[in-house]
Amino acid sequence: MKSRCISIVKPEEKAINEDSVIAKPSCIAVADGAGGGGVFAERWSQYLVEKLPDKPITSFDQLDNWVDGIWEPFYNDCEHLANVMGGGLLLSKFYDEGSFSTLVALWEHEGKITWCSYGDSVAFHYNRKSKELQYSIKSLAEFDNPPYLISCKDPLNIEGFSCGEFDRTEDSIYFVASDALAHYILMMYMASHLNDNAGALAAAINEHSKNSAYVRTAMLLRKVDFDIVLSKLLNCMGHRRNMERHLEKLMRQHLLAIDDYSMAIMNM
Repeated sequence: MKSRCISIVKPEEKAINEDSVIAKPSCIAVADGAGGGGVFAERWSQYLVEKLPDKPITSFDQLDNWVDGIWEPFYNDCEHLANVMGGGLLLSKFYDEGSFSTLVALWEHEGKITWCSYGDSVAFHYNRKSKELQYSIKSLAEFDNPPYLISCKDPLNIEGFSCGEFDRTEDSIYFVASDALAHYILMMYMASHLNDNAGALAAAINEHSKNSAYVRTAMLLRKVDFDIVLSKLLNCMGHRRNMERHLEKLMRQHLLAIDDYSMAIMNM
C-alpha cells in the first residue's frame, strides 16, 4: 500500500487548523476537531488519530471501549494546560464542555478494507475501471445536519457510529476527507452521474442550507468529469501550495465551503 495525506488550514487570518490526518501503509484517518464548542479541539483531533489501533474498529462497542481507554490522559493534560494558561473561564469551559471531534478511519487488514466513522468526515472507495464511488455517509443532505462528535469526557451516541467494508480490486483507490472537502467530492461525483443522482441532488437543494448553493452551482456546470475532479485533488496531495491554489479556485467558483481541508489516500 502507498499512503499520503495533506491538511490545509481555512483561509482566514490567524486561523488554527483543527483537523488532524494520518497516512500509514495500512491505515488512513481524518479527525475534524470542532472549534464551535469546547476547547483544545485541535489537540483532541490529533490525539485521536495518533492513538488509533492498528486493527480496524468494527463495532460501536469497540469504538466506545477504545475511547474509554484513551480519554483520561488527554483530559488530565488539558486540565493542566488550562490551569497554566490562566485557569478561570478557559478551565471552566473545559470542565463544562470538554473537547470534540469527528473521526473517520480506514484500514487494510487481513485482505479486507474496513472503515469506521463517527460524525461527518467521510471514507471513500473509487473504482477507476467501473467508475463507481462508494462512501460512508448516508446521503449528500446528511452534511446539513449537526455532526455527531466524539467527546473527551461524555458518552458516545450509537446513532453517530457507522462501519463497513469496501470492495477490494486492482483498480481501487481509497481516501478519507473532512466534511467540506468530502461534500465537494460527493457532490461532484453525483453531478457527473446526473441520471442516477438527480433525486439526491434535488433533496440536497431542498434543504435550503449553505450547502444547497454549492449543489446548485455544480448542477449548472456544463459537464462534470469525476475522474478529472479526483485527479486534480490527488495530483496536489504532495504539493501544499498547489493544493491551496486549487482549493482557493473552488471557493471562488462557489463549489467549496470555507473550512479546514484534510484528505488521506491509500493506493492499492
